[in-house]
Amino acid sequence: MAQGTVQVTHTGTSRWRRRTGEYASLAAALEAAADGDVLTVAPGTYRENLVVQRAVTLRGPEGSPGSVRIAPVDGVPLTVRASAVVQDLHVEGQDSAAPAVLVEEGTPELRDVRVVTRSAAGIEVRGNARPTVRRCAVDNPAGVGIAVLDGAGGVFEECEVVAAGQSGVAVRGGAHPRLERCRVHHTSGSGLSATGENSALEAVGCEIYEVRGSGVQITGRATAHLTDCDVHRTTADGVTLDTDAVLTLADCRIHDIPENAVDLRSRSVLTLTRTTVRQFGRNGLSVWDPGTRVDANQCEIFDSTGDYPAVWVSDGATAVLDSCRVHDVPDALFVLDRGSRADVVDSDLSQVRNTAVSVSDGATAQLDDCRIRDAATGAWFRDHGSGGTLNNCTLDGTQTGVIVTKGADPTVERCTIDSPAEAGVYVSAGGRGSFQNCRVTGSGGYGFHVIDGSRTTLRKCRTERCTRGGYEFADSGADAASGTGPLVEDCTSDESAGLRAPAAPETAVQTVSHSPGLLGALPEQRAEPAPPAPAVEPEQPSRTSKAVLGELDALVGLESVKREVRALTDMIEVGRRRQQAGLKAASVKRHLVFTGSPGTGKTTVARLYGEILASLGVLEKGHLVEVSRVDLVGEHIGSTAIRTQEAFEKARGGVLFIDEAYALSPEDAGRDFGKEAIDTLVKLMEDHRDAVVVIVAGYTAEMERFLSVNPGVASRFSRTITFSDYGPEDLLRIVEQQAEEHEYQLAQGAAEALGKYFTELPKGPAFGNGRTARQTFEAMVERHASRVAQVAEPSTDDLTLLYAEDLPELP
Repeated sequence: MAQGTVQVTHTGTSRWRRRTGEYASLAAALEAAADGDVLTVAPGTYRENLVVQRAVTLRGPEGSPGSVRIAPVDGVPLTVRASAVVQDLHVEGQDSAAPAVLVEEGTPELRDVRVVTRSAAGIEVRGNARPTVRRCAVDNPAGVGIAVLDGAGGVFEECEVVAAGQSGVAVRGGAHPRLERCRVHHTSGSGLSATGENSALEAVGCEIYEVRGSGVQITGRATAHLTDCDVHRTTADGVTLDTDAVLTLADCRIHDIPENAVDLRSRSVLTLTRTTVRQFGRNGLSVWDPGTRVDANQCEIFDSTGDYPAVWVSDGATAVLDSCRVHDVPDALFVLDRGSRADVVDSDLSQVRNTAVSVSDGATAQLDDCRIRDAATGAWFRDHGSGGTLNNCTLDGTQTGVIVTKGADPTVERCTIDSPAEAGVYVSAGGRGSFQNCRVTGSGGYGFHVIDGSRTTLRKCRTERCTRGGYEFADSGADAASGTGPLVEDCTSDESAGLRAPAAPETAVQTVSHSPGLLGALPEQRAEPAPPAPAVEPEQPSRTSKAVLGELDALVGLESVKREVRALTDMIEVGRRRQQAGLKAASVKRHLVFTGSPGTGKTTVARLYGEILASLGVLEKGHLVEVSRVDLVGEHIGSTAIRTQEAFEKARGGVLFIDEAYALSPEDAGRDFGKEAIDTLVKLMEDHRDAVVVIVAGYTAEMERFLSVNPGVASRFSRTITFSDYGPEDLLRIVEQQAEEHEYQLAQGAAEALGKYFTELPKGPAFGNGRTARQTFEAMVERHASRVAQVAEPSTDDLTLLYAEDLPELP
């Protein structure tokens, strides 16, 4: 058979109809072939654009891989529109606007095809096509390696993307391919990417490495499932999820990542099972934003190469670790921000250079049946509103077992702290905490050390072999007179130096004042030198009212709100000065009603108001405790009063902010327990009128109804402040602030387009004011990313400029 010819073996229903023909071009051979025919291509280079529209077999000669080159000057070299078989071909493309291999219809099979190209995509699958692609390789340094688009599917077995100028494998538009035992490496974009609603990617036994972007990137409501896969040696994060993405990792290995091994944001959900995460430069798991959640079962996170916590949960996200191991890291678990939560069950946290568990800024952590070993600090609950539970946990070989500071209030039950170098439990700076049935043994310092008049509760606790004593309570002097300090019941120690004579029959340990600091003067009968104190962050100085009012003035819009707050602040300040001068001061009720739509800044202004009152000496702390109906109303008689009292107590010295307060008094109340919450709240406001400022907030009409049907509540509030909806100019300014904060810029014409967008945006019940502005900015960033991801070498302007076309569609 001469070079450059194609042999076609025709087949039929009976043997006598078989015949063979030779054709001078592939196009002629394809035209002559019928379903079931075999086209054997002689070695050579074919400058033709092939279109396979029948169920034929198109193959190169056996035993000569790569000898047949399909290399037209432009366009798509190979298009498949039927359930054909294509094998042993070498495809080359040069058109940056077209793929090298395009599969549009049918269930074809591609075997041992090598694509070497500088095209938009090496292999592109579209529409209803469902190909099976086996042992194929793609080398495309100019574009995407494999693209599966627009509802297409298919199976890729033992394929390899050896280079890609963008993503190695890109899935979008509702496509759903499956990858088996594939390798993707040396890509300039992400290794595997899936984006868009109904897009789905499944990968089994695959390896993604030497990637200049993220190893795996799932965004925009796409889903993915990876089993027995390796992701390593990336430049960016190992795995990235954003905007309602859903990913499952089972028996996978993520390692050698310079950034976050796994990063989740914007309501994404990740499930990890029997997966290892190691050798990461930032966080092993980084979880952000309300609605974002990670569930890890039987996973191991270890061997950090940076100085960041292994697991980071913030901005209202949730993390669940079940039967996991976290070890050889700077910090194991950090949970930050109100609404953030971590639940850790039957897990080991060990070889932690700093803090195993850190809870701050109103977050919550719950640990059940966990083991913390060899850490500087076992668990640190840092500040107001931060708390959670340690239940049946063991802490072994720490410097300090549990630290509670700055108003944090955890519950620690049935825990054992063994051999702490400095203290078993250390509480200071107004920390609280409840410790029940806990045991401290072999402490190099005290067992329980409570200072600064901290209102800690100890019940049925036990200390043994503590070098400096079982219990040490040092208050601030003035606080002792006001009844602050620990509450101690039925606690015991094996050392008489650790116990004091009980103040009452039911109290085993009395609050005493032995030392002004953490480790002050030793009891006379002890001569050992004092070990160093645990490192506790110093209190941050309070801001002046002028500084806080400056932050208030910097908020976008809210001019009438600013005037109201300033007027109220001036009244309080002048009243304070009149009292100092020996004059009568006008009585100013400090409780407020905030009315307005969501996203208008009510919570932010409440926080600043508390800071202002603290700076003026009206409130002791000025912190904000935010609650809603679910935090105050219980399920049975009596529980509501307890919940309301607890919330009020947490807010003592600060502001209790009750959002959607009208929900406490529904129109069809009947036997609703909300009335009990209101009655309890009214009494507490009267009995402790100087201890807490209460702000109730909600929609304007609903709050007017709420106050009208509850005259006892209405009489407790001095004024109502209305938060108006933001106008287009305010919303534009918020987007500009967000852009500046995140290092983006609005291109020429983008600001005008945003102003028009916000003018035309429907202002119905779903309108979120400032939240809508931030969501608009996030949508622009997402569309910007989709656009710039297609640019091989983006400039700084490409990476920073947001254009009018990045705006989302109007709802």
